[in-house]
Amino acid sequence: MTSFSEILKNATWGDHESAEDESYLKELMSGRLSEQDYGELVAQHYFAYLALDGAAKTLVDHPVAGRFVFPELYREPALERDLRTVYGAGWRDRIAPSKATRTLVARIEQVADWPGGYIAHHYTRYMGDLSGGQFIRMELQKIYGYQKGGGVDFYLFDEVGSLPRFKNEYRARLDALPFGEREQQRMIGEVKLAYQLNTEVLGELFHVIKAAA
Repeated sequence: MTSFSEILKNATWGDHESAEDESYLKELMSGRLSEQDYGELVAQHYFAYLALDGAAKTLVDHPVAGRFVFPELYREPALERDLRTVYGAGWRDRIAPSKATRTLVARIEQVADWPGGYIAHHYTRYMGDLSGGQFIRMELQKIYGYQKGGGVDFYLFDEVGSLPRFKNEYRARLDALPFGEREQQRMIGEVKLAYQLNTEVLGELFHVIKAAA
């Protein structure tokens, strides 16, 4: 019998690949963007994770969603260090959520009281950060010369310990969700939407940067 984590991965793999193929990421990974252009991505992450981790903090005691609340993953402090590194002490005055990010944040907040919805957005972001995000971190360190302490701290998960072990435990928790097939399909649909919304954030960043060039 195929596990839910495997069903979820297979059902959303095309959406995952579409997000990775976004032009902004291609430009970033090729080293063609300025440090400030990279900072725009960090800024959008900041607003998205304020919403995602804010939802998590309200769900700690939830019997289902609470199994996917990991304080060791919270990204706000790391993102603040990264933004301070890129923009300096006045970073808060330099950033604002884009239209696409506001849409993403609104959706996270809208589904926060539905366990499958919260988990869908948590899974989409964090499992990506713990996987492909580690390759992004290494490339950004080469391009911009960042070291631990600011710049790419968003991608560092020292408090988690072994990333493979953590991801295996995460998948085990997905497999243990008390969801029937209908609820599983509903969550899969939300993961696909989460990928779409995150891809739209990258698409908007690309257009803004190209327009300013």
